[in-house]
Amino acid sequence: MLGILRIIFAGLVLLAMGLQAKASELLVKPLVVGESLEVRSAHMQEQRRINVWLPAEYQQQTTTAFPVVYMLDGGVGEDFLHIAGLMQVSIANGTMRPFILVGIENTVRRRDMTGPSENVLDKRDIPNLGGSAQFRRFIAEELIPEITQRYRTTGERALVGESLAGLFTIETLVEAPDLFQSYVAIDPSLWWNDMRLTQRFAEQLKAQPRLEKHVYIASSSAPGMERAIKPFADILTLQKPEGLKWFYEHYSIENHATIYHPAALKAFRLLFAPETKSTPK
Repeated sequence: MLGILRIIFAGLVLLAMGLQAKASELLVKPLVVGESLEVRSAHMQEQRRINVWLPAEYQQQTTTAFPVVYMLDGGVGEDFLHIAGLMQVSIANGTMRPFILVGIENTVRRRDMTGPSENVLDKRDIPNLGGSAQFRRFIAEELIPEITQRYRTTGERALVGESLAGLFTIETLVEAPDLFQSYVAIDPSLWWNDMRLTQRFAEQLKAQPRLEKHVYIASSSAPGMERAIKPFADILTLQKPEGLKWFYEHYSIENHATIYHPAALKAFRLLFAPETKSTPK
């Protein structure tokens, strides 16, 4: 009798475990944050992974088109998730208009984010440098048309980048300003090529002083960063480009690894607020 009871008890235990496992399977569901797609680039001769986050309003307002934030370092293992979260909170609390977020995942980051350089140390540290023009062609001629075809977008676009990606953001402002309306460069590596990009920008503004864009630049307390970045802001102060709304902030309590989140939050509130309350410098 005792043996039969043990068998029955063991059977009940196994049944309970099976039911529990089945219940767990029913309760576990994928956590979907956004969409991921592959874009074949003829310019880059490679597949590029693109991650897309859509605001809740995109599903709610089925005939409405939305502006787009294009972010560099946009992989799931890079900066995509925390910027998507930042945008979700900012849109929900009314400090930012609804935007689509398009994250461009890296393949060969330092190649894509840098232009040519005559600096010996730049060449030593990044031997495959100088791919920024080709990368920009991919964004302009392949990625943006793909996003425009797939999603309901307006013509309003912003570019966001930090560090070397911030350098690429500023270089795009200088070399192809009409590609985006807003530029957010956080701790940009403007020391690159002995700061010649800043010199080129100054010369460009003298020849063409009107620049109808929105620009936010931030620098951290990391050694040398403010010294390389502030001269760019000084040019804007001195030359006062017509039509340009710009902001420069130095984050003395943030280092190169911590500045992205607080600076992006401030930039989105200043540049993408539902009602712009800021005035240009």
